[in-house]
Amino acid sequence: MTRVAAIDCGTNSIRLLIADIDRSSGTPVLTDVVREMRVVRLGQGVDATGELAPEALERTFAATASYAQLIKDHGAEKVRFTATSASRDARNRQVFVDGIRDLLGVEPEVISGAEEAALSFAGASSVLPILDGHQVLVVDLGGGSTEFVLGTAAGVTAAKSVDIGCVRLTERHLAGDPPTAEQIAAAEADVDAAIARAREDVPLDQATAVVGVAGSVTTITAHALRLAEYSPDAIHGAELPIAAVREAAAELLRMPRAARAALPYMHPGRVDVIGAGGLVWRRILEQLGALTGGRITTATASEHDILDGIALSIG
Repeated sequence: MTRVAAIDCGTNSIRLLIADIDRSSGTPVLTDVVREMRVVRLGQGVDATGELAPEALERTFAATASYAQLIKDHGAEKVRFTATSASRDARNRQVFVDGIRDLLGVEPEVISGAEEAALSFAGASSVLPILDGHQVLVVDLGGGSTEFVLGTAAGVTAAKSVDIGCVRLTERHLAGDPPTAEQIAAAEADVDAAIARAREDVPLDQATAVVGVAGSVTTITAHALRLAEYSPDAIHGAELPIAAVREAAAELLRMPRAARAALPYMHPGRVDVIGAGGLVWRRILEQLGALTGGRITTATASEHDILDGIALSIG
């Protein structure tokens, strides 16, 4: 048994998992000790400026300092910190890297889109039986990028990371509250172009099941389920008709932000960007349905994702 700490620093949130890994059976099994998420919006303005904003760095460093204390308090033996889309895109990422190293005592890794995709698949596949007998498309819908990963129980067969995400699209197109038809059309054009790029490397038409991970997907699932509060147990593994997921996503896009904020399962840090997340997820499911000739009729949500993959990757 080894106690590890994994930190996933994305465009919108930074998350911590402290877990015990049991490798005695040959297949690693994670047991959660601490699982936390904070919205720090590291990617604030990166799409427009190409740089991490000072205030975004301050928020991220403050959260990391808190996580460092938790890691110490719980006696984690090994730590891995990975950063994704916003950090990949930023010219001043060395400021970020240096600050994290000073706070945490480990070298943060700004990972590639390909590695992000592989870790997301590893995390989702570690707990979902849906892989048995399926070619599963795992979609990791983040703040700055979205990963399309096709695989089976044997592992990843194809993957692609594209630069569409809920923060990026909100900042680029969806300024309205709620967004206008013209803004939505411009965002959809970006998403459709990104899906076309993903199809160059990932044969989406071969998928027989789809799993969505990360906060946009789980929040849309909570909305489709009409939960009284955000409940990971209710959301994880929920397999819903694609028509229901698409309608929930469309409702969130149409809502003004005040109405989104009033939803009992809505994290305050997602209020302004969940409409874009819904737009991305809806377009992916629509195109997936068309590409597979209607073979895929449901979408499954997973609360286990890249964070679990990072923890499992720690030797």
